[in-house]
Amino acid sequence: MQRRSQTAVLAAASLLLAAGCSNGGAQPPGGGGSATAKSPGASAGAASPGATPSPAAPSAKGSVKVTKTLATGLKSPWGVAVLPGGDLLVGSRDTGKIVRIAADSGKTTELGSVPGVAPGGEGGLLGLAVSSDFGTDHQVYAYFTTASDNRIARMIYDDKRPPGDQLGAPDTILRGIPKGEIHNGGRIAFGPDKMLYAGTGETGDTGLAQDKSSLGGKVLRMTPDGEPAHGNPSADSVVYDYGHRNVQGLAWDSDHRLWASEFGQHTWDELNLIEPGKNYGWPEIEGKAKSGQGGPDYVDPVEVWKTDDASPSGIAYARGSIWMASLRGERLWRIPLNGTKPVAAPQAFLKGTYGRLRTVVAAGDGTLWLVTSNTDGRGTPRKGDDRILRLKVS
Repeated sequence: MQRRSQTAVLAAASLLLAAGCSNGGAQPPGGGGSATAKSPGASAGAASPGATPSPAAPSAKGSVKVTKTLATGLKSPWGVAVLPGGDLLVGSRDTGKIVRIAADSGKTTELGSVPGVAPGGEGGLLGLAVSSDFGTDHQVYAYFTTASDNRIARMIYDDKRPPGDQLGAPDTILRGIPKGEIHNGGRIAFGPDKMLYAGTGETGDTGLAQDKSSLGGKVLRMTPDGEPAHGNPSADSVVYDYGHRNVQGLAWDSDHRLWASEFGQHTWDELNLIEPGKNYGWPEIEGKAKSGQGGPDYVDPVEVWKTDDASPSGIAYARGSIWMASLRGERLWRIPLNGTKPVAAPQAFLKGTYGRLRTVVAAGDGTLWLVTSNTDGRGTPRKGDDRILRLKVS
């Protein structure tokens, strides 16, 4: 449990966010109301090589080539984290197991299971992340559903121990994220500032998204110990923004701006540029605000899709574009960006070729790892599902 009373934390969050307060400290990525704020570090899921210059705007048309099938026969894969050196940690939503998959050979080694995972509906073992200081602390972070809530815990990974027994006892750093049969959010990632970010859902209880005292329907930002991060809108809260339906994708661009994907209901799925303290509108607004509806209180998404074409989960940034894995849409979307503005309409790849797509992760050198999601109870499994593919993109 967090090291202070959760009730007190959330009450303080409500009062301070309602007043629009800030602690006046150093700004996190995308902070200060500026879309160009920067912070030292590198994109989540990779070792920190230092800041990189902004690339030239990408071309309007890109390309995708599948160069390798790394793994097949995976059961309900969901979270993926990239280890230093490039190997992948992959979690199974329904079994609670984490495996390591060698990036060169595809050899799979079981680390163990996360205790307390209670799969059901859209819940289970969801996002994974490795510490920004993994080389020294060997910490693996997991976002998962229990019998009572969603929570985040960390475990020491010891690859010298026998397979199946390589995870230490979980240390819960944050609990009390609302759970439900649907909309459990679940994506976690370390940002350029070495803080841990989490996308959460409103569990089908739409009022939670606008309730600043709830952790549901938010993007959360915390220290590696689960404490409110310096520079958050409220000094006593991990709540970073609010007004989301179900956030399952987080990624930073080369200028360290934070982007998030979000499931719509019946009309519009969204790609949002995330800034601290802002209200992204759900359930009052789905998609972009219409004339006279919303106004300055709500932040419009940068791009929207019909829900049949997307239902987005994971996102990644590579080659000047956001890449978005789509479940119902069964395709990979490319959104080419010049700063915060798209330079062309989104472009779809692999439509229907591999079924539902859950997670996409930048692998460096213009390549991506793409994870299918056909064994999650909603897809139609094919021979070899689920699988991880390596893509060369431009």
